[in-house]
Amino acid sequence: MAGLAIISRGGSGGGGGRITWFVILSCMMAAMGGLLFGYDIGISGGVTSMGPFLRKFFPEVYRRMEGHTDISNYCKFNSQLLTAFTSSLYVAGLVATFVASSVTLSYGRKTSILVGGAAFVAGSALGAPASNVYMLILGRVLLGVGVGFANQAVPLYLSEMAPAKYRGAFNNGFQLSIGIGALSATLVNFGTEKIKGGWGWRVSLAMAAVPASILSLGALFLPDTPSSLIQRTNDHQKVEQMLQRLRGTSNIQEELDDLIEVSLKSKATHNSFNKMPLRKYRPQLVMAVAIPFFQQVTGINVIAFYAPILFRTLGFGESASLLSAVMTGAVGTGSTFISMLVVDRFGRRALFIFGGIQMLVCQIAIGIVLAAELKDLGEISKVSAYSVLILICIYVAGFSWSWGPLGWLVPSEIFQIEIRSAAQSITVAVSFIFTFIIAQTFLAMLCRFKAGIFFFFGGWVFVMTCFVYCLLPETRNIPIEKMELVWREHWFWSRFVGENDK
Repeated sequence: MAGLAIISRGGSGGGGGRITWFVILSCMMAAMGGLLFGYDIGISGGVTSMGPFLRKFFPEVYRRMEGHTDISNYCKFNSQLLTAFTSSLYVAGLVATFVASSVTLSYGRKTSILVGGAAFVAGSALGAPASNVYMLILGRVLLGVGVGFANQAVPLYLSEMAPAKYRGAFNNGFQLSIGIGALSATLVNFGTEKIKGGWGWRVSLAMAAVPASILSLGALFLPDTPSSLIQRTNDHQKVEQMLQRLRGTSNIQEELDDLIEVSLKSKATHNSFNKMPLRKYRPQLVMAVAIPFFQQVTGINVIAFYAPILFRTLGFGESASLLSAVMTGAVGTGSTFISMLVVDRFGRRALFIFGGIQMLVCQIAIGIVLAAELKDLGEISKVSAYSVLILICIYVAGFSWSWGPLGWLVPSEIFQIEIRSAAQSITVAVSFIFTFIIAQTFLAMLCRFKAGIFFFFGGWVFVMTCFVYCLLPETRNIPIEKMELVWREHWFWSRFVGENDK
């Protein structure tokens, strides 16, 4: 984690303390939940570009790819069955995240992380030996259950465990793990594609069990968060001992008092989903929907899911396409690490805005190059193809130090404890809904819009950058128990959130 040796002058509640190895190791272990999501993103895009995999499960796509038809370059991979393979995971994840909300609330964040890891192991065990497309998709449904539980619980866990001063760096560890998982998957795909006999894709799918097994075993030893403990047990002494261990100091009374206060408020909330539409939670509800929506319409999943396919469209060979995906994965992982180092220094808004401008410029440039060079038939020049690859890498860097990690960080830190589990489920559900929509429609959109697809996503990036500039308050260094103060002082949201709002 970033800042391992940095001494903090304030815990989550503002008391003195330092970053301890206990909180570092706990957060590192929990953040590995991101490996599940990342590995799946990288693997699904890679195996769907492998000839033997397509020949077995999607023969029509394989025939188009091999050039046995005169179909447009932009339409070769357009198949509803192929997109169903990719997007089925997100339908399962959408349903699972609402189940995970109840589990997280009643049994703690640790339990949901454990369930997520176990479900992912089961999915990989079913997908690797698949003999037909239905068995393959059923395996992805189980993977989706695992991702749904992990994505619901892990960001909450990290935000609740970390000291306020370094909460951004700790929480961004989740996105870093997603990047590492995706990069690992593309490296695995690059290696297994070379296995003779055409069964390398089975190794790629089976390897998903490795990060899932590590997470499942590690979750058994995770401590639960102070917020979860006080909400479920109301054992103040146990929470006090946990805080002292996390912060490395006995001076945690202020943080403990804040937890007790917000816990008392949460006791009056019997159904947190019913509370979400209340006026005083209006800013949080808007952000729970808007941030994950905007995160998906950046167009990043065009790159994440279909990078090898996109590079095949540009004329790269199978190995070259996978190697190009490795390059973009490495850029994304490195950029996320940079975000961890600077997010608590420069703040969330600055990274959102800078990253948005960077992505917008790259998407417009990519659209212009493809519109000018890539026609329905024939190939793009090598110079143009590599120019697009470089622009994609710059675009991925922009996403990876802005909307990638901050799309998980900001929602996880802005919710009051009484609505936190439900609101996080809404955030994850919206993310899955629009991930599913984009995964299910992108190949058809690419076929219809052609190069214009990048202008489409660029327009959304412009809108979301304006949204952040106008409506998102800065949350840097604000204790998570006192986060409602930022809404009371905001020029727009203060009209919804007041001292006496119900």
